[in-house]
Amino acid sequence: MPDYPAPGVFIEETSFHSTSIEGVATQTAAFVGVAAYGPVYHPNGPLDVAPRVVSSVIEFERIYGSSHALHLSPNDIARANYLAHSVAGFFANGGRRLYISRVFAPRTTVDGNDWGVAKYVITVPPATAVDSATSVTWRARWPGRNGNVSVETRITRSANVATVSARFGGIVQVIGATNGTVVEVTRKGAPPAGNAPPRLSTLAVVDVHPKTGRQSFRRRGRAFRPTLTDTVQIVEAHVLVQGDGADTHEYRGLGAHAAHPNSITAVFARDAAGVSAPGLIANITSADSRAIWLDCELLPQSGIDAATRLLVAMQRQGVAQLTGGHDGEWPTPQTLRGEDSIAHRDAIIATGLTALASIEDIAIVAAPDASASDAESDIAESTRDLIAHAESARYRVAVLDAPQRLDTFDVQRFRTPFDSTRAALYYPWLQIDDAETAQPLPVPSCGFVCGVYARTDTERGVHIAPANQPLLGIIGLVRAVSNAEQETLNPEGINVLRTITGRGIRVWGARTLSRDPEWRYVNVRRLLLYLEHSIVRGTEWVVFEPNGDALWAKVTSTIENFLLTAWTAGTLLGTTAKEAFFVQCDRRTMTQQDIDNGRLVCLIGVAPLKPAEFVIFRIGQWTSEGDG
Repeated sequence: MPDYPAPGVFIEETSFHSTSIEGVATQTAAFVGVAAYGPVYHPNGPLDVAPRVVSSVIEFERIYGSSHALHLSPNDIARANYLAHSVAGFFANGGRRLYISRVFAPRTTVDGNDWGVAKYVITVPPATAVDSATSVTWRARWPGRNGNVSVETRITRSANVATVSARFGGIVQVIGATNGTVVEVTRKGAPPAGNAPPRLSTLAVVDVHPKTGRQSFRRRGRAFRPTLTDTVQIVEAHVLVQGDGADTHEYRGLGAHAAHPNSITAVFARDAAGVSAPGLIANITSADSRAIWLDCELLPQSGIDAATRLLVAMQRQGVAQLTGGHDGEWPTPQTLRGEDSIAHRDAIIATGLTALASIEDIAIVAAPDASASDAESDIAESTRDLIAHAESARYRVAVLDAPQRLDTFDVQRFRTPFDSTRAALYYPWLQIDDAETAQPLPVPSCGFVCGVYARTDTERGVHIAPANQPLLGIIGLVRAVSNAEQETLNPEGINVLRTITGRGIRVWGARTLSRDPEWRYVNVRRLLLYLEHSIVRGTEWVVFEPNGDALWAKVTSTIENFLLTAWTAGTLLGTTAKEAFFVQCDRRTMTQQDIDNGRLVCLIGVAPLKPAEFVIFRIGQWTSEGDG
């Protein structure tokens, strides 16, 4: 109760509405697999390796590379980039939001570069005759052949920026210089221009006093004072990175000194997520898209002027070609499954499927590479992992593929060991037009089917079976399935993809892998998951509330209002709300022991709509003379 210190009229605002429940999104999917590039754990890599969410093929390619074939061990043979093709299929069929968990399987190499991280070493000249040369290294940010980029560092020079400052007693100051700016001081002759090589003897570093703003200069580690007759130019780095594709990624206005607000060591730091450089081209906006980072750990930072030495060395390198990047080995089931507690530079990293477990908004999960293994035993193991992941995550389903080369008899044998309400198996594989070879390319269907799930949810609702829907972005099926063959596959819960005359290639099944008739249909399972997840999220406010009649009535009203909205939208079966659902939360659902132990128990029943798989028309003959 508020405290009223004096007599008067007081107004308090209150709500007469029960807390509402908002339905959760069901269209968000997640894929795990091998990509050409992008965030993935490796021993010397960045810390931020969490799965990224993408909303288009362009965004996927910017972060994870193109759909070009991957060169995987053994024998470094070219294998189709199933993950990239599945991403394209997902968005072509109506998908809008997709998490990617990239995996990488290291391989033993002669040079010890098991993790396939490309690099190029730059020799930094000594400051004096008695100093020794050292080095810095351009390193690919992530493993992969796409890390074999070229890097060119150019020098840009300003016009003469020296001016006399009356404020500081006539001492020369540099217009536009900040702390850590490198300047070039020319005392005689014409100053160098453009990308002409700088000399260490002419370079100085600006220090700006934090309180007064007065500039001082250091050259070769010693104090230095330019005069007004000198030509003083600001010298900055311009880095061009040429990777996979025609675009050159440009980074302008970079300072060599670590104190510079846009220093090259900060922009290209290993853990520089979120830093952006001025002049960056429009489609390069985050550290994910930066192909490289600059390893300066071996560069001494005291006793010599490291900044000017670094600038000179990088400009003299010309075009540096990073080498040694490779795509690793074909992923094993263990690689796809991942780990949940890798100690990585004082952080704990999760990988593969395991990295997706903590992302709550994922509703659909698939692994395009899982069914592409040469060993059927590996495919079976990855299938079990996907099912286990979906069941442990509670509110998601797994979309599975059978191995590519199985006939209808063998696919039934493959399906036999599995029984789950949270998984659906699709057969056969699809064919797409491969842009690299201009030939049909077999690909797993899971990415395309996940897109159909998302499209159906968006256009009609999660209660509608994701079936009798066209598959877009394909040119055919690896194998045609006849009516007679589907009659043997459908009862086994194997969803067939078929060419329907005059209607194209369609998803012609919507069954889970469950042998329980109550959970036979994908849409029934996903509807219940949607309702459960929405109710759990929408009633979290209940925790620690007084567990009595007032709370029970409020919870009942909140859930009934949510289910009434769902029934009104056609999600539930029944001509009246009482036929469609019921909610009980009172002494009938809780014992005194439950109440004493702080448990609020609510019983909810719903009547889901089931698909009409078998549409039967009874047709008979009659005559006009008959009585009907």
